Amino acid sequence: MTRSFFRALVVLLALTGSSRCFGQAAENLPTDYLSKEFHAGRRQALRDLMPANSVTVIFSYPEQVFSNDVNYVYHPNPDLYYFSGYKEPNSVLLVFKDMQADGDSSYNEVLFVRHRDAGREQWTGRRLGVEGAKSQLGFKRVYNGEDFAKFPVDFKKFANVYYDNLPEDVTGDGSTGELKKLIAAFRTKAGIPDVDRQAVSDMNLIANRTTPQNLSRMVTFFKSRYNNDLTKASPLVQELLAKPDSATLMAVKAKIGNTLGGTAGFGAFTSKLRGVKTTEELAVLKKAIQISSLAHLEVMKAVKPSMSEREVEGIMTYVHKRYGAEDEGYAPIVGAGANGCILHYEENSATKINNQLLLMDVGAEYHGYSADVTRTVPANGKFTEEQKAIYQLVYDAQEEIFKLCKAGVPYASLEQKSAEVLTAGLIKLGIIKNASEVRRYYPHGCSHHLGLDVHDKGGRGNLEENWVITVEPGIYIPAGSPCDKKWWNIGIRIEDDVQIGKDGGTNLSIDAPRKWQDVEKAATEKSIFEAAKFPKLK
Repeated sequence: MTRSFFRALVVLLALTGSSRCFGQAAENLPTDYLSKEFHAGRRQALRDLMPANSVTVIFSYPEQVFSNDVNYVYHPNPDLYYFSGYKEPNSVLLVFKDMQADGDSSYNEVLFVRHRDAGREQWTGRRLGVEGAKSQLGFKRVYNGEDFAKFPVDFKKFANVYYDNLPEDVTGDGSTGELKKLIAAFRTKAGIPDVDRQAVSDMNLIANRTTPQNLSRMVTFFKSRYNNDLTKASPLVQELLAKPDSATLMAVKAKIGNTLGGTAGFGAFTSKLRGVKTTEELAVLKKAIQISSLAHLEVMKAVKPSMSEREVEGIMTYVHKRYGAEDEGYAPIVGAGANGCILHYEENSATKINNQLLLMDVGAEYHGYSADVTRTVPANGKFTEEQKAIYQLVYDAQEEIFKLCKAGVPYASLEQKSAEVLTAGLIKLGIIKNASEVRRYYPHGCSHHLGLDVHDKGGRGNLEENWVITVEPGIYIPAGSPCDKKWWNIGIRIEDDVQIGKDGGTNLSIDAPRKWQDVEKAATEKSIFEAAKFPKLK
């Protein structure tokens, strides 16, 4: 047998056997994934919001290189997953408001997927392909991504074309079905101009997340972004920054709606839908939160001053994986002492926690849904009097916010209540003199939506039943602060995940102790990790 013939035979066998080798569903998979009926129901809910003669276009996220020819573990676009169940790159979903005629048949949704490739599947894993998307996801019209450019759809005939801010950091592998070519084809078909992605992102932030109640905090955020000549805000952002009042905000929002068109509508639709969690979503999200809470409890039992921040992170990660979580919903924050005063501290590199407070903001991701739980514990098992005083203040703020967590309450009132309680407490402790100083030690908001993104999409008006939000007041007093030195390097945040109900909220992260007395009690209990003995490195 000649070598060239052998190579040809191998290729032929790979192609003819690809569906047999790689198309079969993997065995031993979890059985609690969201169903294809769930995703179909979300597409219909989207259609119900869309006006007549409109189409929504949703692209996959790009892949990102981790090291040379190895990519980061792929994270699907939450919107694409939400509406389709598809989790692979190089894909696009079309959802039409009205049925589209096609000869003797009609359709109102089309999915374009990454094509099957036996050679690549052997290296990087199974692909659904066209037939898999039909059988497993329930779509009737599925094509390979290569077919999108010539697919007979005239986007310009629709009164409205809705789409998200198109990614710019897209690399190409040369294939006709790659994401870069899909986006280019869409721009051509729909006449979408090239625009500054950051400007669009900022305008969407104003349109969908800025309210008269949080306006001052959002203006501070935008000013921090545009404080040098290297970054320029869009004219509409500049207009708001020049006169940051409610009237200007409303006027700018109206202009943004006219300017962004499809992306503004897309953000409004997806925020409305994803904010209210369905029964199926709640089951998955509650599992992610319980797993996270048990991980925090285990650290309370196991933590010792001799441990490193990374070792604590490792305990968290192990517990998550032990219960089936695929990943963490965000980079774990494990900060001891001064590091706990850095809001998004991610290095986790201190080799010894020592007798300091340990702030842990760590949440598991389970089937795409992320928890977000924070606890602050003393490494030696006992709070000092100063630590206890700040901890109790943060706890009290949380308790007052919990009372507001019911349908119909203005979302902004949660932030107002947190600032009110923390201000009064800090004044009483002598750390600040008046309310204008509170943001020095409480620089973030007290709540955000939770779901497929850790900072999930959702409304900013009155709380609605089956929203899931965080409640996370915090106080951070870094060294050098203008207060008594006894408070320095105390950073405390307590964060819980709350399901909004008709008459009150349900704390879903209750398995992680919250009261300082219960935290100290947990420290006296035996951890499953106590018996672990590791050999020393040579």
